[in-house]
Amino acid sequence: MEQVVNKRVYELSKAGEIIQTILIILGALLVPAVVPQLLQLVFGKTSVIASNSQIIVGSIVNTALIMAGLNLKGWRKLVLIATLPSLSAVGSGYIFGNLTKVTLFMIPGIWLGNFSLIMLMKYLYANKNINYAISAVISILVKVALIFGLLNIWMALSVLPNQGAVANTLRNTMGLTQLITASIGAIISVLIIKLGFKKRAI
Repeated sequence: MEQVVNKRVYELSKAGEIIQTILIILGALLVPAVVPQLLQLVFGKTSVIASNSQIIVGSIVNTALIMAGLNLKGWRKLVLIATLPSLSAVGSGYIFGNLTKVTLFMIPGIWLGNFSLIMLMKYLYANKNINYAISAVISILVKVALIFGLLNIWMALSVLPNQGAVANTLRNTMGLTQLITASIGAIISVLIIKLGFKKRAI
């Protein structure tokens, strides 16, 4: 397991590694809290862009998660990246709005889903050299399955509403939206790789 955790795909200078770590952490921590407010300020609270801030924020966060899986080493960094986004999103209350309190029950599932995305990309792509697209598809599907699975468990136990508008919103938020944002994150990540990374780590 340590070999998987400490494997990265591309070589970076010490300065490059520090810069990348800072950018990834900032993306995971600040984006969920700051970007929705900026979108509301610039485009208005009722605008299409501001009302779909979860897609924008989620795509950026998933990019950070995947880039962490590809190029960050060490348990502490990876756990930090996996847990920060949901804490930031719930703490700010801008993404989930009136559903923020309800989504508190989903935090463990989101953490597990995020960590699985990081570790599977690290294991499949960085360690096993499996094709990027295949690695991404498997990792994304596992992440979504874990999050959506926990949601259905809570609904089955009546911890969360299983009917009505709230239930439908939760299913969409923890299902399709997760799939879309993780897929966009995978696409952005591969573009970053193509543009910014040249040398494969040994």
